[in-house]
Amino acid sequence: MKKFWDNPDGAGQLRGSAGEGARATRVPDSFEIGPVRIAPATVLAPMAGVTDTVFRRFIRNLGGCGLIMTEFTSADGVLRAKDQKAKRYLHFYADEHPISAQLFGSDPQVMAEAARIVEGLGFDLVDLNLGCPAKKVVKCNGGSGLLRDLPRIGGIFEAVRKAVTIPFTVKFRAGWNDEEIVCVELAKMAEDCGLCAVALHARTREQGYSGNARWEWIAAIKDAVRIPVIGNGDIRTPEDACAMVAATGCDAVMIGRTAPANPWIFRQIEQYGEWLTRGHVGTDALALPLERSSTVAYDEPSEADRYEMIRTYFRMLIEEELPDATGKMKQFASWFTHGVPGGAALRKAIYDSKTAPDILTRVEEFFDARLASAVTI
Repeated sequence: MKKFWDNPDGAGQLRGSAGEGARATRVPDSFEIGPVRIAPATVLAPMAGVTDTVFRRFIRNLGGCGLIMTEFTSADGVLRAKDQKAKRYLHFYADEHPISAQLFGSDPQVMAEAARIVEGLGFDLVDLNLGCPAKKVVKCNGGSGLLRDLPRIGGIFEAVRKAVTIPFTVKFRAGWNDEEIVCVELAKMAEDCGLCAVALHARTREQGYSGNARWEWIAAIKDAVRIPVIGNGDIRTPEDACAMVAATGCDAVMIGRTAPANPWIFRQIEQYGEWLTRGHVGTDALALPLERSSTVAYDEPSEADRYEMIRTYFRMLIEEELPDATGKMKQFASWFTHGVPGGAALRKAIYDSKTAPDILTRVEEFFDARLASAVTI
């Protein structure tokens, strides 16, 4: 994952393609994946090293996220009884519903058996990862590495669909590169094989996380299939989420890298939709000019809010007793303290700490001093 964005504003992409008259459509209040109702129509993307049970519950408690997903998990690892990492990835609590387990692998029968285990664990949905661009995954024919083998993907679709009764979905990229775009064909195949929804990260495997997400590919899939389409890529603000819905007609939006840097993004999208509706009672409440100011459309976190957010997440990590809690704290410190005055000093104090409790103490000391100073002034 990259922390910083390499590409321009996603909403600007819509303005450029649709002209000055482009209008923003609010993100839907809900959508359905098979019998599972997702409300609101927002999804936390599966992210390796990020979307463990602590972060998922943390996002859920902040509000506004309709569906959460596990880190992508090896189907082979699920079948190995001694694979502790897979067990940890698939651990979840009752308050995480609705929740989807994401699996990766290339053997149809292994994928099918892993999906059965996932269903038995009580997950609401199971998802196939065809998007991960990491070399170590691709070289094993996992993730986006399968995008060059549609017949094998079809075999996986059919095997998993026969193995489980819970909704089966797939998240994929547009293709291997710009010369091998397969997203529309893949979406149609998913629908024909009985999958319940598709999610497109509108980049190629070759792009990785750089360049622009090509929202027109999401729109093309939406035109080609009847099952729900989830759009992913370049959503950094509530305005971006609305712009994607307006540009593509997608049924829901999925947010990945923005979530660790701004965990409030889901709640802000929900607030923005409510603001759009309230501001245009008696008119077309679902369509507003993109250029309209949103300064009062949704809450921006205060420094006290950010302190409470960091402290809450770090305490949850300690309480969960994760083996890598200290590493997680240091990983998230760069995201959580981005934009905080004096954040560099706090990050250094966190990086220099040896234990999770020490890190929490440094955080509390830093913010207590800042907030006390603000009150004095």
